[in-house]
Amino acid sequence: MHNHPGSSETLLIAKGSVTAAFISSDNTVFLKKLKEGAIMVFPQGLLHFEVNTGRKPALIWVSFSSSNPGLQILSYGLFGSNLPSELIEKTTFLDDGEVKRLRVFLVGMAK
Repeated sequence: MHNHPGSSETLLIAKGSVTAAFISSDNTVFLKKLKEGAIMVFPQGLLHFEVNTGRKPALIWVSFSSSNPGLQILSYGLFGSNLPSELIEKTTFLDDGEVKRLRVFLVGMAK
């Protein structure tokens, strides 16, 4: 999952099929299976993802509402930051071993 703090994002499925979703500010999930010709808009700053769920490669055209959309990938922002492991454990309900495993797996660091 990722977000764009400076822009909304619009997807156009040119070929294939994609599953896409975003989570609204009230934690409502908007999940759609998109086929060729479908369009989906992700509001600015909200967590979202898109994955190819078809049997063939998908082609997606993406456009942003700003020339500087920014990008924050949730897992790297959390486990790749210098946020102390104790705070990550308290805010995610993961134990110390799992936090360390995710840090090594995602960014090659154990803090």
